[in-house]
Amino acid sequence: MIGFLRFIGLINAAVWLGGTVFFALFASPAFFSPDMQALLDAKNFPYYSGAIAQIMAAQYFYFGTICAVIGFLHLLAEWLYLGRPGRMLSVSLLASLLVLSLIGQHWFQPKLKALHKTHYAVNAQPAEREAAAKSFNGWRLASQFLNLCLMGGLLIYIWRIANPSDTLRFVSSVKFRGDR
Repeated sequence: MIGFLRFIGLINAAVWLGGTVFFALFASPAFFSPDMQALLDAKNFPYYSGAIAQIMAAQYFYFGTICAVIGFLHLLAEWLYLGRPGRMLSVSLLASLLVLSLIGQHWFQPKLKALHKTHYAVNAQPAEREAAAKSFNGWRLASQFLNLCLMGGLLIYIWRIANPSDTLRFVSSVKFRGDR
């Protein structure tokens, strides 16, 4: 059962890290690539590529939240089955990753969506559009930094899951030596 619990924790962390790396390094830049521009036509490109990116980013942060909840369930199962008290570093790291995912989901994404809508609104003033575009670029950069922080935290988390401390709760290793 111990091996199965570690396997579940490692698979969750690996899928989470893989999804984060894929989205941040490959999928997100693809929305604004020349290939996407050729597909959507120059007239439609800026609006639709940004709208598609917003939809995918919302799903990405939702995915991160689900993986964090699975991570907490894994730590709870490990604590209940192995009788280990919660490892504060792992719990704190996982809580930080969950908070970052929730910040992305409930703060960054709504802000980026509103700025994108304002930038391409038909009835918006040119100065308002320009301000929205400038602000959007800043928020998008901050969102990329958030993704970078998530990747770094996930690398540490996956290392912690792969290399657990094997302390026993009730029995010390000295009692198995038979030195009495």
